[in-house]
Amino acid sequence: MLHIEDLSAAYGGAPVLHQIALDIAPNEIVGVLGCNGAGKSTLVKAIMGLLPQVTGDIRFYDEPITGLRTHEIARRGIGLVPQGRWIFPKLTVRENLMMGTRAAGGDIPEMVFDYFPVLKARLRQEGGTLSGGEQQVLAIARALCGRPKLLLLDEPSDGVQPNLVDLISEVIPALCRASQLAVLLVEQNLDLVLRSARRCVVLENGRVVHAGPVDPANGALDAHPFARYLSPTGSREPHSPVENIL
Repeated sequence: MLHIEDLSAAYGGAPVLHQIALDIAPNEIVGVLGCNGAGKSTLVKAIMGLLPQVTGDIRFYDEPITGLRTHEIARRGIGLVPQGRWIFPKLTVRENLMMGTRAAGGDIPEMVFDYFPVLKARLRQEGGTLSGGEQQVLAIARALCGRPKLLLLDEPSDGVQPNLVDLISEVIPALCRASQLAVLLVEQNLDLVLRSARRCVVLENGRVVHAGPVDPANGALDAHPFARYLSPTGSREPHSPVENIL
């Protein structure tokens, strides 16, 4: 579905991503872990055509999308939920969801309310009056209204209460099982990635330093091999070679 090879990106001439390689298959959830500044959000922006200085190959269903405009990439079936709960605060929940249907046409898919019943009870409520977690749920639901084939989720657990993080961890795998949807889950929340993803890559200083199947935590999360990469004081040296977690 999505194939990334030798992807590098820069801000104002300063390199921020270095030769990233990544593949995602239909129905698959792939986690991207890393601490602040590791390059996670930059990777998402590069995929969506939001960075002007990008080199390498990004293909979606074997068609190159590197260099396309963001709206062209979205029309091909890639949806984005950016970090920070980007909703329209003065629009109602229904109006926010209808904005999401513009790419695919039609009405709000009923499955949105099946998975997020809290939204059905608040259709006439302004988005800005929802709790932070409910706004995040609304942002995810709005992206799903566009019926994407690939959904990019940029830190969906950021600032969200635990019960809604639990909901997200249940809904995303269920959606992938029920359709051809694939998800790139960008997170610092190790627990959410371990519960949701099949595979994971770990970024550090804009480079992939781990890639492989997700190994669920046995015991404390802070003892998991990935945990060392989620703190700026992690014990590894930067720019270390890729290792496989089996």
